[in-house]
Amino acid sequence: MRTVDFTPLYRTIVGFDRLADMMDSAAKQEAGSGYPPYNIEQLGEHEYQIELAVAGFGEDDLVVEVQANVLSVTGKKGGEERTEGRNFIHRGIAERSFERRYHLADHVQVREASLKNGLLQIRLQREIPEAKKPRQITINSTKAKATLIEGGKASAA
Repeated sequence: MRTVDFTPLYRTIVGFDRLADMMDSAAKQEAGSGYPPYNIEQLGEHEYQIELAVAGFGEDDLVVEVQANVLSVTGKKGGEERTEGRNFIHRGIAERSFERRYHLADHVQVREASLKNGLLQIRLQREIPEAKKPRQITINSTKAKATLIEGGKASAA
């Protein structure tokens, strides 16, 4: 795997510490384990879905949490009680603990999470507040707004 050095970029940006930390974190995570495999899908202009393959994990084994624009998905198995007394000839189903983190853009909210057929689906939606949405500014003509005061009365010029 090829690593990217962002050091030259850090010398020319000011106030983007969070962005730099996110890039570092993403680079380190990608270098780590690819378990569990996942998809990120865009469902609409402002809707997304993260889908993780979590075969062997139940709802009680999974924790989905959002804190400071970071979505964390953690899976922990109950221990060795599931394998006690079992004699595996081949063991290819990974049931190891994991943690996946996804950095969410501003105004992206988690709407729901569901587990079906070994797939954990997390639906996300971007909701931009009215104050942050682009708005068109009406241009007023200074001619139409100019007023003259004549003898204590205002009249349009």
